[in-house]
Amino acid sequence: MAIFEVKVSKKGDNLLIKYQLSAIEIPLSDITDVLDDDTYGGEEKAAFRIGSPYGHTDRVVIKSKKRTYILFTSIGGMREKILSYMAA
Repeated sequence: MAIFEVKVSKKGDNLLIKYQLSAIEIPLSDITDVLDDDTYGGEEKAAFRIGSPYGHTDRVVIKSKKRTYILFTSIGGMREKILSYMAA
């Protein structure tokens, strides 16, 4: 896994997103939707973008009650991983 890759994990009742030196926690109960986005920069203009939108990057959109996040990643299955944290 590359050092500059977006990483997600579960920390208590939160989704933890790490990218470079940043860490963002989103309460799992606040997440309303997780979906794939096949547009280059993401459809929602006001979304918080995490990662680098270059090459063969997947885009995973996390919609929460407060904000929308777009994760740019080359790791497959990130959407399913996030959904599994929500179901646990």
